[in-house]
Amino acid sequence: MCDFVPGIELSRAFYGEVVAPLVGRAPHSAALIGPGSEVLAFDTARSADHDWGPRVLLFVAAGEVEEVRSRVVAGLPERFRGLPTVFGYHGVLRPGVEVAELGEWLTGRLGFDPRGGVSLLDWLSVPWQSLAEVTRGEVFHDGLPDGLEAARSVLRWYPADVWRYVLACQWRRIAQEEPFPGRCGEVGDELGSAVVGARLAREVMRLALLLRRRYPPYAKWLGSALARLPGSAELGESLGGALAARTWREREAALAAAYGRVASTQNRLGLAATLDERVRGFHDRPFRVIGGDRFAQALLEAVSDPVIRGLPLVGCVDQVSDSVDLLLSPARARAVAGAALGLVA
Repeated sequence: MCDFVPGIELSRAFYGEVVAPLVGRAPHSAALIGPGSEVLAFDTARSADHDWGPRVLLFVAAGEVEEVRSRVVAGLPERFRGLPTVFGYHGVLRPGVEVAELGEWLTGRLGFDPRGGVSLLDWLSVPWQSLAEVTRGEVFHDGLPDGLEAARSVLRWYPADVWRYVLACQWRRIAQEEPFPGRCGEVGDELGSAVVGARLAREVMRLALLLRRRYPPYAKWLGSALARLPGSAELGESLGGALAARTWREREAALAAAYGRVASTQNRLGLAATLDERVRGFHDRPFRVIGGDRFAQALLEAVSDPVIRGLPLVGCVDQVSDSVDLLLSPARARAVAGAALGLVA
C-alpha cells in the first residue's frame, strides 16, 4: 500500500519515457483525461485492483489514427514500473495507450465538439462528471493546432448567466424539501426525516461546489471533493451533524447551519443581491428553513440573457435525473435535458 503512485504521476512518466519516443515526430496531443478516479486525483491503492494502470490518451489527425496506434502498441514494453501496459479497462483487455481523433473523442464524451462553440443546450445537457473528466486530469503535450487545451479552456466553467441559472435551480431543489425533515419528525417518522435530511445534505454539498466553480463529481467522490474545498471544514461538520442526528430538531439545526454557510458564500461572491442568511419559520409551521427560493429568485433576477431567464427552474441534466444509464449516454442526456427545458438541439 505504501508503494502506491498516483495514476497521474504514473501516466506522466509513462508518456515521457515510453509513449512519446514511440510517437516520434507525428503531431499529437497527449493527456490523462476522461473516466477514471486518477483523472480527478481521487485514486488510492484500492483503485489499482481494476481498470487502472499506466495509460495515456493520444490525439492525432484523423488519417493517422491507425498508423500511430499500430506503431505505439507494437512498441510498448510488457511492463512499466512493474505494472502491465495491457490491462483490463471497463471490462475490456486493451493497451494503456488509446489513440483517437480529438473531435471524435470529444463528441463521444460530450455529444459535441466544444471547439466549434457551446450552445445553451450543450452546457445544460453534459453531466458534471463528464465536464470534470474533460477539464481535469493533465495534458502532457499539446502539439495539435486548435488542440486539446483549446477545448478544455472553453469548458473550464459555465458562462456567468448559465452559472447563475444552475445555482438558482440548485437552491430550488433545496427549497422543495427543506421543511420536510421537520414535518416527517413531527409525526414520529424519524427514518423519513433522516432520508430527506440526507437528500438535502447532498444538495447543499453540490451547491457548495458549484459556488466555488467546481463541477460536482458523482456520488462516490462527492464528499472527497467537498473536503478539498478551502474553508469547507465547518460546512462538513454541519452536514455531518445533520446525518448523525437522532432527532428531527437536531437535524434541522444542523441543516440550518449548513444553509447559512452556503448563503454566506453566495453573498460574498456578489452573484446576486445580498440576502439575509438567517433561517426563518416556514409560514406558520414550527419548522426552520433558509427559504431557498429567495436565493433562486435573486440569482434569476441577476441573469441578463432573456432566454436563460425564461427557462423553467429545472436545471441541467444532473438536476433532472441521477440515473447512471442516462448520464453515461450523451444522446439520452441531451434528449432529456432538451425536453425538460424546452430547448431544441
